[in-house]
Amino acid sequence: MTTNLHGPLARYAARLHGSVGDRHHVASPLGAWLLLALCGSAVPDRDAGDLADALGTDPATAARTAAALLDAPHPLAPAATAVWHRPEADTDALAGWRATLPRATETGPLPDQAGLDAWARRHSAGLLDRFPLTLSPRVVLALASAVATRISWADPFGLAPATALGPDSPWAGRLTRVLHTPAYGHKAWIAATPEAGDVAVHTAAAEPGNDNGAAGAGDGAGLLVVSVAAAPEVAPADVLAAAYRIAADADADEPAGRRSLFDLPLGATPLWTLREEKVRTHARDRRVERHAAALPCWSARAEHDLTGPGLGFSALARVLAPLIGGTEVEARQAVVARYSRYGFEAAAVTGVFGTVGLPPEGVARTAELRFGHPYAVVAVATDRRGGGVGPWHEVPVFSGWVAEPDDVPEADFTDSPVA
Repeated sequence: MTTNLHGPLARYAARLHGSVGDRHHVASPLGAWLLLALCGSAVPDRDAGDLADALGTDPATAARTAAALLDAPHPLAPAATAVWHRPEADTDALAGWRATLPRATETGPLPDQAGLDAWARRHSAGLLDRFPLTLSPRVVLALASAVATRISWADPFGLAPATALGPDSPWAGRLTRVLHTPAYGHKAWIAATPEAGDVAVHTAAAEPGNDNGAAGAGDGAGLLVVSVAAAPEVAPADVLAAAYRIAADADADEPAGRRSLFDLPLGATPLWTLREEKVRTHARDRRVERHAAALPCWSARAEHDLTGPGLGFSALARVLAPLIGGTEVEARQAVVARYSRYGFEAAAVTGVFGTVGLPPEGVARTAELRFGHPYAVVAVATDRRGGGVGPWHEVPVFSGWVAEPDDVPEADFTDSPVA
């Protein structure tokens, strides 16, 4: 069973964006929420209050919802999570919690910084090249989430002079060209909202079959990017709240709050110009409503500290403390997005480190093994399909005796493989 996530995420988004302020930025409330939800199964009922407040639902329900999302990834916006630990810091409590994590959550020994960065690149479709936190010897537990999308529009935008943004736009004089809706495919309307009054709305949809390389596209999954503009004096927090409200049913034939153009006065406002003309039409009431939109390209790159009040990660520290013997938490999100004529791409990687004091000094021995004389090689299959041991398990497939080694070819001198 899952909960409808739109309400909890809208609430969490208000807190996250509110902590950033009204500067140009992009964020993934979902990426942060998923990490809080992963810990839902580790929360004793007596300690659930603070985490539930951030999650917008009880932690156990959040954990089940996160598992449902992660174990059935969306083909256009796949998400990934990971929980890593230092083997020497493992505890029975930590192992018990790991056993409750979603099947899709990667677990295992804590990678080095290069491994963390590689994970971030792999699960951000290459849009982010490093993990948002820097590893130190004090880190004993790491949690990570990644959400990424790279889509082409089903119907690309046209272009218009920047003056299409209107004489009141501060951008009209700075830009040369802006995006303009094509004749068909995009949707635009004016909506009445309780948070921001009348707003301008535009949606563009992903091209069918544009699946980020994931399996399962074409099964009814889609992605809409919804843009919402309010009057200039409306607070950004209210516009974001209106945008979340509108996004909840943006794919409906008749979205909630849609205003008839015949109920609005003719003329110009900072949000639209409304004109009337005579046309021939077969409409029953002889009235036709048409919408077009002009909007700029944009891109954003940001990093967000997630340890502020109301975001849940101070509560997360109290949840993790019994698992690893006391801990402090670092939490940070790196995110990037680009909106262009032909498509949209975005990625966010969220990281959490559980840190403890430096352990006492000890002694380590390292053995560097040398294969400097003839040795044997066996290639053996493993087969654990379906949760059991299959017929190929432990079957030797190739074997040999290495007695005449080769030198490393020049083509392998570079870090990147040569095709």
